[in-house]
Parts: sequence; C-alpha cells; structure tokens
Amino acid sequence: MTARPPRAAPLERQLCFSLYTAVARLTRRYRPLLAPLGLTYPQYLAMLALWERAPRSVGELTDALGLDVGTSSPLLKRLERAGLVRRERDRADERRVMVTLTDSGRALEAAAAAIPAQLACAIDLPAAELAALKQAVDRFGAALRQGADETVAP
Repeated sequence: MTARPPRAAPLERQLCFSLYTAVARLTRRYRPLLAPLGLTYPQYLAMLALWERAPRSVGELTDALGLDVGTSSPLLKRLERAGLVRRERDRADERRVMVTLTDSGRALEAAAAAIPAQLACAIDLPAAELAALKQAVDRFGAALRQGADETVAP
C-alpha cells in the first residue's frame, strides 16, 4: 500500500487566502470613494505617501509603498499624466529622480481627507476592533519583513 502524499489545508483555512480576499474586498470598497478623485487604489496610496512627505525620490516612494520599480514607474507615469505629480532629476544627484506634488496634486488632499472615515463607516466593525486589526496586520508585516532574508526549508 502506497502512502498518500500530504494534503494542503483547505483553501478557507489558509491565512494567505483570507488576507488576499480581504484586500480584494477592501480595494473594491475604495473604488466608489476614489472614482470622483480620478484615482485608483494604488494611486491613492502613492498620493497618501506624497501628502505625508514630498518631494521624495522614486526609490524612497517605492520602498514606502512596498513596491518594486517595475510597478511604481507606470503608476507614477499615470499620476504625472493626470497632472498630480512631477518627476525631475535631483540637482544634487542626477542619478536620483524626485517626485513632487503639483498644485493639483496638493489640492486633491483636501478632497481625499474624508475617505478613511467614509470607509470606516461602511465597514460594520467597531473602531476599536479596526484599530486592533491594523496593529495585528502591522506586526504581521514586520514579522514578514524580518524573516525575508531567511531561507525557508521545505
């Protein structure tokens, strides 16, 4: 009698699937809130980072968003075409490209300010539970970053 190979846990018991579906649903919830601003969810995240601190180098922004350059470059091109950001070579270091907000990009911040509260109202969870969830996800992300250099043995 041959032994059966081990089976993976069912999909609904996989943490990765729970996170994946939650993020997909969250992104869908953002769509109607971001549509009047003309932003996609990834563009919104980039703008949030720039509203916090601009100018930033493309590398700094890419790191802040957890993206790779292949993803951030087209994202920034779309924001630039929309007139929200400008990319320019750093005068002190020509190798660096700096991302700055345009007047239109800065003005959009006021229109976006209510989005987090609107989203929180649309999710039927108490504020304390949402805050605890954010803390848990932040700790989870930090643990993943910390172990990123370690090789996982099969």
